[in-house]
Amino acid sequence: MGRRTERVVRTGFATVVGRPNVGKSTLVNTMVGTKVSITSARPNTTRHKVRGVIHRPDAQVVLVDTPGLHRPKTALGERLNQTVAASLEDMDAVIALVDATAAVGPGDRTVLGRSLDALRRADGSGGLMVAVNKVDRAKSDQVLERLVSVAETVERLLAERHWGEAYEPAVEYFPVSAVTGAGVDALVDAVVTFLPEGPAYYPDDMVTDTPEAERVAELVREQLLVRAREELPHSIACRVTEWEWPRIRVEILVERDSQKAIVIGTGGEVLKAVGSAVRTELPPGAYLELFVRVEKHWQQRNDALDRLGY
Repeated sequence: MGRRTERVVRTGFATVVGRPNVGKSTLVNTMVGTKVSITSARPNTTRHKVRGVIHRPDAQVVLVDTPGLHRPKTALGERLNQTVAASLEDMDAVIALVDATAAVGPGDRTVLGRSLDALRRADGSGGLMVAVNKVDRAKSDQVLERLVSVAETVERLLAERHWGEAYEPAVEYFPVSAVTGAGVDALVDAVVTFLPEGPAYYPDDMVTDTPEAERVAELVREQLLVRAREELPHSIACRVTEWEWPRIRVEILVERDSQKAIVIGTGGEVLKAVGSAVRTELPPGAYLELFVRVEKHWQQRNDALDRLGY
């Protein structure tokens, strides 16, 4: 957690949750106003808890981006869900994302139920903002249908819990587009109303507390996801093994020799393209060395997951 400064504003934490690939990281980046989380069209792109900081004259909002909540098939998947659960603890607000282009399903109900459970408090504080995302890709009647459907789902979930009004968090609904920014300002305004007054947690020039080495490793993985196919995205992990500026060495783990060949590419073309793309997001003069290594079944091995920081 960052060091508090003395500026008194409304300040607190809001966790962003949702199924895989509903646009959580894109929304966080748009809300913060700069890139703090990697994004891709692949499910489960986010693997770590990432904090992004919104600075306003009247408030400082610390957003917590999380992995997609899903039915795990690997030890890695189990740990990603545990990260989501931990990120829902002691939050001032929760932003639950639902896809406007898809029907509200069991995964969405799980996300909404866990969000409500995390916000159950005797003092009635805390709020749930349900954001129906991707309105730029949905028809207006589809968006309206999704808003009605998700509101009915929340009402059923609350009725099943028999809490009574004293324990129920406030719930608000927002149609948004993480890509275009439509509706995002209203969403941020709503989050701010649930934050307590107090000193800011982070300096005004700090937009994330992600360690630089972790950020670089994630940038490499992001570029590999652009070029990966089939099951390969889930089999890739990246970590910085050496950092002696300007030299940065990043190790790329895969699970099979055939995957190693794909990641390297013919004549090393994939690694060259990845390195060139990542360097555009690093300070001038950075020398990035990429090394690919096979580590069999790392997604299922707790020792490997511990070493990789999952």
